Amino acid sequence: MRAGGTTGWLAAASLVLASCGGGGPSSNGGATGSAGPTPTPTPPPVGQVFNVPAAESLSGAEVGTIIAQAAAEARARGAAATIAVTDRVGNVLGVFAMPGAGTTARIPSAPDASNRDVQGLDVPAPGAAIAKAITGAYLSSSGNAFSSRTASMIVQEHFPPAPTTAGLESGPLFGVQFSQLPCSDLAARAGDGLIGPKRSPLGLAADPGGFPLYKNGVVVGGIGVVADGTYGFDPNVLDRDYDLDEAIALAGTRGFEAPVSIRADRITADGTSLRYTDIEYPQLAAPTGASFASTAGALVPVTGYYAGAALLAGVAYGTEASGVRASTPAEFANRDAFVLTNGAGANRFPVRAGTDAGDTPAPLTAAEARAILEEAFTVMSRARAQIRQPLDSRAQVTISLVDTRGQVLGIVRSPDAPIFGIDVSLQKARTANFFSAPFAAAELTAAPGEVPQFVTRIRSFLGDPNALTGAFAFSDRAGGNLSRPYFPDGEVGQPNGPLSRPIAQFNPFSTGLQSALVVGNLAQHLQFVTGASGTDTPRACTGLPATAGGAPRLANGIQIFPGSVPVYRGNVLIGAIGVSGDGIDQDDMISFLGLHNAGMRVGGGIGNAPLAIRSDRIVVQVGSRQVRLRYVGCPFAPFLDTAQQNVCEGL
Repeated sequence: MRAGGTTGWLAAASLVLASCGGGGPSSNGGATGSAGPTPTPTPPPVGQVFNVPAAESLSGAEVGTIIAQAAAEARARGAAATIAVTDRVGNVLGVFAMPGAGTTARIPSAPDASNRDVQGLDVPAPGAAIAKAITGAYLSSSGNAFSSRTASMIVQEHFPPAPTTAGLESGPLFGVQFSQLPCSDLAARAGDGLIGPKRSPLGLAADPGGFPLYKNGVVVGGIGVVADGTYGFDPNVLDRDYDLDEAIALAGTRGFEAPVSIRADRITADGTSLRYTDIEYPQLAAPTGASFASTAGALVPVTGYYAGAALLAGVAYGTEASGVRASTPAEFANRDAFVLTNGAGANRFPVRAGTDAGDTPAPLTAAEARAILEEAFTVMSRARAQIRQPLDSRAQVTISLVDTRGQVLGIVRSPDAPIFGIDVSLQKARTANFFSAPFAAAELTAAPGEVPQFVTRIRSFLGDPNALTGAFAFSDRAGGNLSRPYFPDGEVGQPNGPLSRPIAQFNPFSTGLQSALVVGNLAQHLQFVTGASGTDTPRACTGLPATAGGAPRLANGIQIFPGSVPVYRGNVLIGAIGVSGDGIDQDDMISFLGLHNAGMRVGGGIGNAPLAIRSDRIVVQVGSRQVRLRYVGCPFAPFLDTAQQNVCEGL
């Protein structure tokens, strides 16, 4: 065990999450096993526009092969590793520890060593390995393959992260690491009777050493490795990091490689190529053909995730058993729609009316909720994707709708949207609703720990003693403006936003209000995982007060990158829509235009916030200049069926 061991993070009682990694250029050529099969998409069914992924899954024997290959690479490098494999929806299929593998991994300290939240702490190595595997699986699809190194690149304070890029804006998915949290009310838990996307012990990881796994061009899971004792991030993408965890994990993917054509380094964001790996297959040790049965080490149980008794087979995504399946015509009119299911054929989140009749004069009706979800789905179906290959693919996302209590009024997704967007779309919807509401300041003030201090900070920063009492409508893009370690975003030398840590205290493990809201949940959960406590964190993130619906409004945490807008009836807040799974401008457009079109469909009455109260009417004095918050950002020429520009302008 590393110095400080488990007791270091237990004593701190402030844990959390998965982080970031960096890297160098990725070529994709080389030895056997480096290319991966070229995907052959299944043609869309008649009358539909999306390909449906083939029903592929990992067998228990294949899980053993993946682990054995990774362990062989570790031995060749004189290392001992903890190796985890999951399926596409996060079921843990195996966790294996080689003899001498470390039991913990160290999270980096804050730049000034002040160490808030999980900074500077040790976390269980099996939990970190699971988080890396889930990250590779959840961020990927048949149109894009992202690794935990890719995640590193898109969550830091500058994009791309490097010493020479200071002054650029933050990563496009800044804050996504605080999703898939173990306290999420959406995520299923091993052994709790729910199926579908599982939680992660540490949220999404970005420490190198997590990759997706593919069969016949279809993502079937992920592998995560911890061997170097560090669970950190690399802030410099200009150099090549020969990362031990990444080499071992990459070896495990042999025979299950992501197709070259969809790897992250074939995808750009804001004109910058993303990163997949800094180590290529030719740099790995020659394959030995070692079997799992002959590999030294043992399967290890991980409380709340894996019993440790045997290697398990994965479930095929898209089947009832996976918890994500095609919808029925009665569930959604859109023939391409997929929903979350309970394993017995029932939609977990059917379209319904708002539950907040006691709080809101005229809550969303079921017909209005259906119109919002279906119209947003239609916008998505026409939109050009940012993160998918081949070029001019259609965007694929998950769409969530909530009422003012944060209760889910429906969730719908396209067939091959990345899994991470399910939890994130709900986080986004709840965040936009919460910060636009009259109750936000009061509920934050009633929360434990340092959370109430953020209310004071935002009121001082905005020069508004009544901020967060419903006077303005906040999208996630606006909340993200206030959650960056520089304001305006990326401008070195400027103060931090009021919902962020100052840059001297900031790293991806401690972002500000986002991490402060859930640190208690994470501490409790990791005590449960290590056996220090028999009580797991409740299925409800944050210490905010429960609503009349029985849960806090932010029951899976908040999110601080774009893709959501609040829903209004006239000047009255009645809920919010959140979208996640493609580029942030695409997510913004789908939520904003989907809501607008729904209002037109039902004859008015619901729609986007009135212009006069949108957050882009808020101006912040920064030195001698004034800086305006933003509301939404829509892409240019976003549709595949028209060359129309500025599609959100004037709405």
